[in-house]
Amino acid sequence: MLSIENLGIEFSGKWLLRNANCQFLPGECIGLIGRNGAGKSTLLRIIADEQSPSEGKIHKAGGYTIAFFNQDLLSYQTDRSIVEVAKEAFAPLLLLKNEIDELLQKMERGEANATDWDQLASKQAEFETKEGNQIAAKVHHVLGGLGFSDEEIHQPYYTFSGGWRMRVLLAKMLLMEPSVLMLDEPTNHLDLPSIQWLEQYLKSFPGTCIIVSHDRFFVDRVAQRIVEISLKQLQLYGGNYSYYAKEKALRMEQQQRAYENQQKHIADQERFINRFRYKASKARQVQSKIKLLEKLEKIEAPEEEHVNLSIRFKMRITSGKEVMNLKHLSKAYGDKVILTDTQATVWRGDKIALIGANGLGKSTLLRIIANTESFEGERKLGHNVIDSFFAQHQLESLNLANTILQEVSEIATDKTENKIRGILGCFMFSGEEVEKKIRVLSGGEKSRVALAKTLLSEANFLLLDEPTNHLDIPSIQILVESLNAYEGTYILVSHDRFFLEKVANKVWYIEDHQIKEYLGTYGEYAEWKARQAAEAALATTTKTAPQLVAEVEKPQKTNKLGYKEQRRLENRIKKLSRDQEKVEESISDLEAKQAELQAVMASPEVARDYNKLREGQIALDRLAAEIESETEAWEAILMELEELERVG
Repeated sequence: MLSIENLGIEFSGKWLLRNANCQFLPGECIGLIGRNGAGKSTLLRIIADEQSPSEGKIHKAGGYTIAFFNQDLLSYQTDRSIVEVAKEAFAPLLLLKNEIDELLQKMERGEANATDWDQLASKQAEFETKEGNQIAAKVHHVLGGLGFSDEEIHQPYYTFSGGWRMRVLLAKMLLMEPSVLMLDEPTNHLDLPSIQWLEQYLKSFPGTCIIVSHDRFFVDRVAQRIVEISLKQLQLYGGNYSYYAKEKALRMEQQQRAYENQQKHIADQERFINRFRYKASKARQVQSKIKLLEKLEKIEAPEEEHVNLSIRFKMRITSGKEVMNLKHLSKAYGDKVILTDTQATVWRGDKIALIGANGLGKSTLLRIIANTESFEGERKLGHNVIDSFFAQHQLESLNLANTILQEVSEIATDKTENKIRGILGCFMFSGEEVEKKIRVLSGGEKSRVALAKTLLSEANFLLLDEPTNHLDIPSIQILVESLNAYEGTYILVSHDRFFLEKVANKVWYIEDHQIKEYLGTYGEYAEWKARQAAEAALATTTKTAPQLVAEVEKPQKTNKLGYKEQRRLENRIKKLSRDQEKVEESISDLEAKQAELQAVMASPEVARDYNKLREGQIALDRLAAEIESETEAWEAILMELEELERVG
């Protein structure tokens, strides 16, 4: 178990946390959230022993191992292959394998004694018990899930970009299977298929997982509890992000009422004190009220998550109906073909989500549309179209000598300084931060400045490549609201599914080197693709048990089995079909109990009670084991039915 006791974090004379307490249970996934600068990453570093708290303690059970995935890992360098880097997760096992190999070589030379034979047997048993023979399979599974091909895993680590290197290091940490896995913005460098794979992986992760992420959809899918850093405390919410959002609103409302009531009470007492301070007959009452006010535990006002500001992205002029027309478009990098003789049209008012796995050509297509990438074919810009392109390379165009405020003021000439400061607050720059020089900013901070400039450019056609990568959840929500109010046209690339669902009315994807179009939201597109996949799977699966029975009973069916064997086969199939229905009912009942128990555990009274939470988690683990057992039984029945079909 991992627990936090009376923890305090002080930074530049300001307390981020004070007397904070929390417990993390094995097998649970926690979403750690809070406004920018609240101390999320600092807390993770303290848990990882990379930093010391100002006060308080972190208690860890004996033998606990901790892995911490964060952006600082980019400093890691090596000329070894990706697969070798990932295998570092199994360093103790690989050392054991070397010892076994040395003993075997010693025996081949005839130099082994009785002790060597005993050691070999012991080490081999330990290697097998710890699944040493599964190292290669595990590494291949995780690297494949994170998007690496069989050929890529043998290429040198240093040949890959920063984003792909981060994937390798994430794979290494997942393979370590630590007691506590801490992930700071793990989805920043992943495409949608890899994010979905990571979600499934984390759902079955046996240890404690603590996640900091701006990807609301991702947190919603994997988190069982939310821990928020707010008012210098760790506030617990029993449920995923959606539950947190609703519960948070209720708590904010209750705290606001309590704060206002206390402020009214304080004001009433102070009026009495000021009115009768110098009357001898009221001296005792005045002193009593003064002492009570001094002892009163003050209720803090609810924290405002962000500046209450909606940014309006204005257009200088309105574009023509046809914004852009692409004809006979082709693009290749050597032997790697991206697009082949494809076409597409962008119409005024289109809000297009360009999606797909990394490597299919999303960013390449966006650069072609922005006319910053060479290509074959025709690119025709429509009447009165003014485009503005946001991508990582735009950071190079920032004036390093300017402050943040000066850089944005140059593009937003119609806005007052106070208005610009408010806008920069939405992009996570507040107070004196706006006076920082561009040259001292991190890559993420420069990215936010470039994004703000792009969105304030008064263009009527925006091209946005991963605009949410360095924004927190409140900033993403402001961006969503602003894009929904924007009257122009845009195409954006993003792996944030919540963001895509909220801002797109059309989906583009690249398939078979062609630009394909889906008219609808991202959510509707995802459902359509899921139905297609299900129909394709259904078309290739074996026939169901009732179909097998019907086919066995067909008189025209020729069969090599005798009459008695045929009847036994039919009876067996009927029995298996009944068993299959019973198992399916059992699984359904267990899943209903699981959902009911999860709802109980999500209630505030249970979430705050460690003993109830622990009992609930034990019961959930038991239900999960029963569901897994019943599922295995169902699969065994299905396999036997398939075998009987072949025999019959």
